[in-house]
Amino acid sequence: MDLGYLAAGIGAGLVVIGAGLGIGRLAGQAMDASGRNPEALGEIRTSMIISAALIEGVALFGLVICILLAIKS
Repeated sequence: MDLGYLAAGIGAGLVVIGAGLGIGRLAGQAMDASGRNPEALGEIRTSMIISAALIEGVALFGLVICILLAIKS
C-alpha cells in the first residue's frame, strides 16, 4: 500500500498548523508591544510583516515538499 498521499496530507496539515500558530503568536506579541509603546508602532509593524513573510515562506517550502511526496508516490 502506498502511504505517500497520507504522509503528504499529514505533513501539509502540520505545516499549516505550525504556520498559523507562529503567525498568531507573532501578531499577539506585536499587539502587546504596540500597546506598551505606541510610539514604536511603525517599527513594530515593519518587523511583524517581515517575520510573517519569513514564516509563510517556510510554510510554502513545507507544502512544496508535501506535494513532491504525493507526486513521487
